[in-house]
Amino acid sequence: MSTTREELAAILAPVRHVLLDFDGPVCSVFAGFPAADVARRLADLLTGPDGPPPGHELTDPLAMLRHIADARPELVPAADGALVQLEVEAVAHARPTEGAVQFLEACAATDRQVWLVSNNATAALDRYVDTHQLKTLVAGCFGRVPGRPQSMKPSPELLLATLRAAHAEPAEAIFIGDAVRDIEAAHAAGMSAIGYANKPGKAQALTAAGAVSVVTTMRALAQAGPS
Repeated sequence: MSTTREELAAILAPVRHVLLDFDGPVCSVFAGFPAADVARRLADLLTGPDGPPPGHELTDPLAMLRHIADARPELVPAADGALVQLEVEAVAHARPTEGAVQFLEACAATDRQVWLVSNNATAALDRYVDTHQLKTLVAGCFGRVPGRPQSMKPSPELLLATLRAAHAEPAEAIFIGDAVRDIEAAHAAGMSAIGYANKPGKAQALTAAGAVSVVTTMRALAQAGPS
């Protein structure tokens, strides 16, 4: 789906609250501490007398957490707690997404509040916001609920919690994310979504999932000039 600057501006016109995914639209969380390495560290930390945790062969630590929740729910508190620390370590080496700060600034200039909503841990989001001095541009951070992997997208739980905190209706908000699960979560929360296709093949998948628009750069959103 190709969207002009004018079309993007029209989509954003009624929006007062932007719910923004973190890993992808804001930064590449695992750019300096690769996800596969995080997953290995997590598996090592959870390996005990009974052997490695379920899903120890996975290279996506969030997928591993989901797998643990399904197969060994009693391990979730330890797994989630360990992953939080690894994610906080990872964001220290995260790579900022080009155009992300400009988009945050464009939203601030037009009195739109931006809320970070992510499957990553809230502590990791907070650390990134603090490190990169974004507190004046971010209204709040909503990561997965501790000990509740089920709260992660495509569940709408985190988006609905954000709307409650913002005292906003779904029609006043939009969600921007880079995965099909983000579009699905937005729709489940009654919201529209914009897809951020930062890799080949994503645009088609995001469009098929029902994104109202798909952009390939965050700069395109920053330059849409929401008014």
